[in-house]
Amino acid sequence: MLAYENVPSIPDENVSAAAENATVTTQSAAGPQQDLGLGLTKAGKPRKRRAKAKPPAEESAVDTAASITAKSVSVDTDAPLPKTRGQLAHIALPSTPLANEILDNLARYPHCILLTRVGQFYESYFDQAAEVSRLLNIKLTKKTWGGQRILMCGFPLMHLNKYLKMLVQDHSRFVAMCEEFPRNPSLGAKGGFDRRVVRIVTPGTLIDEPFLNPYENNYLLSVVPARPSQLTDIDIAKSNESETPVGLAWIDVSTGEFYTKSTTLAGLRDELVRISPKEVVLDQPLSEDALDPVQQAVTEERCFVSYFAPSEVTHARPTTFDKADQASPDDLTSDPQLTEGLLPVPLAEEETKAVELLTAFMHANLMEHMPSLASPTREITSGRMQIDSHTVKALEIREGIREGGATGSLLSVIKRTVTTSGTRLLSRWLCSPSTSVTEINARQSLVAFFHAKPFLRQDLVQLLRDSEDATRIVQKFLLGRAHFYDLSAICNTIDIWSSIKAKILDEREIERRDDGVTDDSQWTSINALMDRLSDLSGLADHIRAALVQKDSPTLDSEEMAEELPSGISPLQTRDPRNPLGLMEWTIKPEFSEQLTKLHATLRSLLDEKDNLERRLQTSYDAPSISLRATPGQGIHIHVARKSHAAQMRSSKDFMALSESGSTCTFFNIEWSQLAARISETTFAISIAEKEAFELLKNEVTAQSHLLRRNARIIDELDVTLAFANLAVEMRFVRPVVTEGTTYHVVNGRHPTVELGLLTSGRGFTPNTVTFTPEARLHVITGPNMAGKSTLLRQTALIAILAQTGSFVPADSAEIGIVDRVFSRVGAKDDLFRDRSTFMVEMLEASDILRRATSNSLVIMDEVGRGTTVEDGLAIAFAAVHHLLTVNGCRAMFATHFHELTDMLGYDPTTHRGQGPFSKIAFYCTNVDEVEGGYFTYSHRISPGVNRDSHGLKVAQLAGMPESAIDVARSALSWLRQRSAERSGRSNQLLALGQALAADRT
Repeated sequence: MLAYENVPSIPDENVSAAAENATVTTQSAAGPQQDLGLGLTKAGKPRKRRAKAKPPAEESAVDTAASITAKSVSVDTDAPLPKTRGQLAHIALPSTPLANEILDNLARYPHCILLTRVGQFYESYFDQAAEVSRLLNIKLTKKTWGGQRILMCGFPLMHLNKYLKMLVQDHSRFVAMCEEFPRNPSLGAKGGFDRRVVRIVTPGTLIDEPFLNPYENNYLLSVVPARPSQLTDIDIAKSNESETPVGLAWIDVSTGEFYTKSTTLAGLRDELVRISPKEVVLDQPLSEDALDPVQQAVTEERCFVSYFAPSEVTHARPTTFDKADQASPDDLTSDPQLTEGLLPVPLAEEETKAVELLTAFMHANLMEHMPSLASPTREITSGRMQIDSHTVKALEIREGIREGGATGSLLSVIKRTVTTSGTRLLSRWLCSPSTSVTEINARQSLVAFFHAKPFLRQDLVQLLRDSEDATRIVQKFLLGRAHFYDLSAICNTIDIWSSIKAKILDEREIERRDDGVTDDSQWTSINALMDRLSDLSGLADHIRAALVQKDSPTLDSEEMAEELPSGISPLQTRDPRNPLGLMEWTIKPEFSEQLTKLHATLRSLLDEKDNLERRLQTSYDAPSISLRATPGQGIHIHVARKSHAAQMRSSKDFMALSESGSTCTFFNIEWSQLAARISETTFAISIAEKEAFELLKNEVTAQSHLLRRNARIIDELDVTLAFANLAVEMRFVRPVVTEGTTYHVVNGRHPTVELGLLTSGRGFTPNTVTFTPEARLHVITGPNMAGKSTLLRQTALIAILAQTGSFVPADSAEIGIVDRVFSRVGAKDDLFRDRSTFMVEMLEASDILRRATSNSLVIMDEVGRGTTVEDGLAIAFAAVHHLLTVNGCRAMFATHFHELTDMLGYDPTTHRGQGPFSKIAFYCTNVDEVEGGYFTYSHRISPGVNRDSHGLKVAQLAGMPESAIDVARSALSWLRQRSAERSGRSNQLLALGQALAADRT
């Protein structure tokens, strides 16, 4: 048998390049003519090989993998390629059942890589085989079909998950899975297999594949604009097209979490970054318009896009939703009210269309694995802090900019969750904090509760460490892909939930008894959470009573399932070394009357086997006799020593089968009949176990809405416990969150920078930031490298942490609700879209000025750089003026344009602006000079303006040649002298600023 794997593709010397590139178009009953890329080879004069035995009518994996006879057939490959299946005969295309099925499937799913199961292998044929071989780095070979040598490759069944990951996740391919199903002789069908595509695997429709990232949601998102548009994103910035409604619907197929939302074209990029879908579905017509804003948005955010026409689905059933299972994963205060009908009411028209597009795409690709869906949870913009796409990246909330991945991100620094589903919830909370004071206080109360109870906190964390990802496990049951160990996992997880509740109740009773505490006010939040936790111990007891408990993993456990393709149950798999079917059972005999009788029968037969073996050993004086059944020799009697077989050779009850140097085997009718009865009984037990397993699965499915709700509650518990541990470890405090617009943080710290400094043995310099109605905009000046950008980011991150329900890195904090956070920090050019760094910066700034509200928080760093000083200064002044007079938001504006402070009327006695700019406060950072010309950065902000950016000091630190530094000093001295000669310039700039402000007013 040929080895398929880990062998580089080697071209066959008998196949010309022209032949390998030849294609055949065929007319499929399912659609129009499609180019299948079959890669028919030129017959030429292939090598002649020794003829082998004629294979059976139904091809097998052995036939596929073996060397196959090649016939010398003369075919004119220069003739026109056939246009229909009927015209393929003249070039002798294969006509076997397997070949016909493959050709039909290639025509039906031309956009997919087709993997066809043949025995214990998955195989690819024709030109697709060359592509699969290249992508997977497996051997490309050939087989002869109908007188033609065609390309093929394949890999063993057990490696499907490995190669599926490479095709779907690494190479972004669609994979059509064609499985084989034995024909039913009772229906008059001949032997062999039928094959059909049961699922198309795409990046957004992964179910339970082992390569799914357990710490991230795998969202499939559909986007439907209310009406098409031809405007680019730059055009949007200048028109009302930015307010065009866009419907969103997204689902994690692996967990069943399903959401809808209505946004606008202007907010689409923000939603793409926040949701971070693995696949975006767009209506087919959008593929023809590269300038469409939706098309541009998904392209810019580097989303994997699938275009789909719902009318293509001919087999989809109407989508229904489980109303009992609708719930928000983010609400700690109460369970949301359930909606009547198929969809939450009301949904915007574009949202409804997005749901329809999403479910149609799922039907088309999941096919037999399409689950019943929970009613989608509708997200409302007003209930969540909006963080634009630039800010999510600039603040490194989920991913670090420098390291890539989660390293260096806010998520990686504050993560103390111990469950995978809890980590997914934490990620969602960080990118979509709440704007409800009630909800935020509920979360904070839980954090405060656990913060004050270290022993309870440790006990609960330890219990959570042992829990399973219940959300994904329940979804496997709903998808019909659960294994028996999933039942055990559900049972264990329910037990852990019960232990958590019991541990919390015990803690309350201990406090009442030992401390005499009668005030239960501190228990209000945790009691409310535990009251929502449903008691499912009855389900766990029933499962436990049915399952055979195993002390360690066996072949029928999760360890085996990792080697099996998803969806193939270990219950359906026998050990080929054990033809009698003797196996470790998973269901207890007492589960049903049928199983009890079958197991009693089996025990009796096994006792009969033991008695027969002892009788033969005694009767024939052969203690080395053993009764066996192996795949190679079937049912036989094995004699370990030839000397023990002397009497058996002369007995008519035994027929010699084989003989080796020291052993021999015999056929015995009595043992053969007994073994057949044992095999029949074990087979009957396996069937009964499958039926019992289905009953248990149905029970879990019936309780799925309660299991999911409990899982969400435990996720919330995990996150709040994590916040409590974080607060203890990093000295976070509980912020006061109000409905106002204040922002008063005393000695705030940047959590990511602080941790980085701690690892190198250095301390972080905290700073106090206060926004008030009288000073809601801060202008920050100071040297490079002195911490201005860190302060800006820190201010935004503290607001985000506060509204997720976490404590914050500060000595104290009071924060009014922030509806949106915007940042304009850092920029780089976008050459692919013909945008300079300055254009990128201006696009971000214009987005902020158009969308910020009076409740927003804006941080802007060095706006106006990248152009002339005059242009940059003018833009910076305009941005500050707009933020102050139009947006009216809390804002921090860092700049090196010192003239800007003059235009804004900086008063050195009050450190505030003058006239129309009186609500601007000025702060600065500085350097501390020491002896010998050395200096240190203070990193501490103080009221005032620093007119020296100390850029030459940074140049020195960077290692610029000393000769260049000397030239820079001379140039700087001359420039400052010229500046000093222009007396009265500050007053002129102030007058200019006030005139401009008055003119705009």
